[in-house]
Amino acid sequence: MSYEIDWENQRAFLAVFEEGSLSAAARRLEVAQPTVRARLESLEHALGIVLFIRSVNGMAPTEQARELAVPARAMARASQAFVRAASTPPGEAAGTVRIGVSEMVAVEVLPPMLAALRVAHPRVGVEVAPSNASADLLEQEVDIAVRMHAPRQGALVSRKVGAIGLGFFAHRDYLARRGTPTTLAELIGHDIIGPDRDGNDLRTALALDPALTRERFVLRTDHHPTQVALLRAGAGIAAIHCAKGREDPELVQVLPALPFPPIDTWIVMHEDLRDVPRVRAVFDHLVEAFSEYARRS
Repeated sequence: MSYEIDWENQRAFLAVFEEGSLSAAARRLEVAQPTVRARLESLEHALGIVLFIRSVNGMAPTEQARELAVPARAMARASQAFVRAASTPPGEAAGTVRIGVSEMVAVEVLPPMLAALRVAHPRVGVEVAPSNASADLLEQEVDIAVRMHAPRQGALVSRKVGAIGLGFFAHRDYLARRGTPTTLAELIGHDIIGPDRDGNDLRTALALDPALTRERFVLRTDHHPTQVALLRAGAGIAAIHCAKGREDPELVQVLPALPFPPIDTWIVMHEDLRDVPRVRAVFDHLVEAFSEYARRS
């Protein structure tokens, strides 16, 4: 087997593996489909193995392909980190920083913070990676992560910025139509927007009241920004960040004395990046911004 493996061939392999077809991989890589096919065939020849089974339904990865996808993804992340580092003039807070956040934070919380960051550090660009799965800092998937749980891995620098409060809110129009619940028992009779299959969210609801089962949520989705959109549309009552609910004049907090467990929040980065100016600037900015946001909760 040849060990001179062209990185572009590996990129083609990873694109086909993740996209499921040559055409989709070609669009992702912005090259022609025959180019992807040629690169994949070259890689298979160099490795002496078959990576995909071609069929009318697309490209089915072999067992060896599934194993090789793990280091291929690690190499892709390292390549992206290399490009971000190369974009930075030495000693200056400039270049690109990639931030991993939950979907809710990406849509509802982070935008004004990044607008302020652009004013403070106009030479720093930001890539936002929204996902409810924790991005891997050790594997350089992101440079900085906003975590709603304490970091457990070594080699990480973290700052706890406070606890984000939660509460039930409803649109004024909904309350005018249905009335305002004054007890949990009354709340359970309302149109409640809540989780579908997310175990953590369902357990949080049950901890508030055993009657808050999945079936009690008449509008169910695990996508928190969609829950907020439904709330703002007047579709029902939903639990959201208190800071977001209170800043919207059309929303009213319902049962504010309910003992919602707050969400402890950390800003985290790899210790190797603590002295990189662009990363440190964004880290410090997020620590300050999220600390203020938590205080408003």
